[in-house]
Amino acid sequence: SHLHTIHPLAFRAAPQLKSVMLTDNDLSTLPVRVFSPLTMVEEIYLDGNQLEIIGPDMFEGLSGLLVLGLSRNKIRNLPSDMFDGLTNLFLLNLGRNNIKKLAPTMFHSLTKLKRLRIYHNELEVLEAGIFDRLVNLEALNLQHNQIKTIPPRVFWSLGNLRELTMSSNRLEGVPHKSFYNMPKLKKFTIYSNPLLSLPEELMGHMPYITQFYLYDTHLTTVPGNLFANMSGLQDLSFHLNDWLRYLPPDLFCCLPNLKKLSLRNNSLQDLHPNLFSMLTTLETLYLHNNKLKTLPDSIFQKLTLLVTIDLKNNNLNTLPGDIFLSNTALKALTLSGNPWDCSCTIRGFARWI
Repeated sequence: SHLHTIHPLAFRAAPQLKSVMLTDNDLSTLPVRVFSPLTMVEEIYLDGNQLEIIGPDMFEGLSGLLVLGLSRNKIRNLPSDMFDGLTNLFLLNLGRNNIKKLAPTMFHSLTKLKRLRIYHNELEVLEAGIFDRLVNLEALNLQHNQIKTIPPRVFWSLGNLRELTMSSNRLEGVPHKSFYNMPKLKKFTIYSNPLLSLPEELMGHMPYITQFYLYDTHLTTVPGNLFANMSGLQDLSFHLNDWLRYLPPDLFCCLPNLKKLSLRNNSLQDLHPNLFSMLTTLETLYLHNNKLKTLPDSIFQKLTLLVTIDLKNNNLNTLPGDIFLSNTALKALTLSGNPWDCSCTIRGFARWI
């Protein structure tokens, strides 16, 4: 409605209001305690305005508030006690602002909070203990910030978390056991970070994750047990890592339900003969745009359900004649863009074709 101002007494005549939606206006300031008459209010939406500063007592006395939307504003700082009285808050959206720092006690009174969105801000660090009281939190969105480091165990109290998004930050490393004690997690993203290495013990028990994306990093290799606690994984996208040259032989040992594996656009030169041996349910395998020179005879031997293999744009000049003999379900095989040696050495493979 292109509202620029709100009268200080605007809501005095309607104390029974339960929902106030002021989304997509031109508000740059709010009168002090303008919402205080709304003792029954459950939802306040201020998303999509021009707010830069919000007073520390703006939401004081609104203990029944369940939803607070502050996204798409220009907020840089928030008072550390701003949310102290909102003990029943269910959803807090701070996404798409200019927030650089959050006090370690900022969310301590929000013990019933289930969704916390802080995506698309300018956060550089997460303070130790900032999430310690959020024991009922189910979704935490931190993607598209500038987070360079995270404290050890900063997520350990989030035992009910189902969604954690940390993609598109500036993480070069992650502390030991950072993602433990989150057994209900279903969605977890950490791609598009300049990760240089990962610790041996990183992921705790996460049996409900079905999709995982780890791409656009600076990793050259990863620990052999990285995916060991993700037994429910069906789709693994471990691609677009320009520096990734080596994969441990037991990396995919514990993924009994995996159907799709993407290793495309990495810098892989060799694969261990047993790398895929435990992926007996695999249907799609993308290996294109790597630097593979040869493939072991038995590399695909156990993959009897494999339907699609893409090997285009590698450095392959020949393949063993029986390399695909056990892949009886195979329907699509892409081999273009390789420097094939069409002398007698490729005779066995040509016969299979």
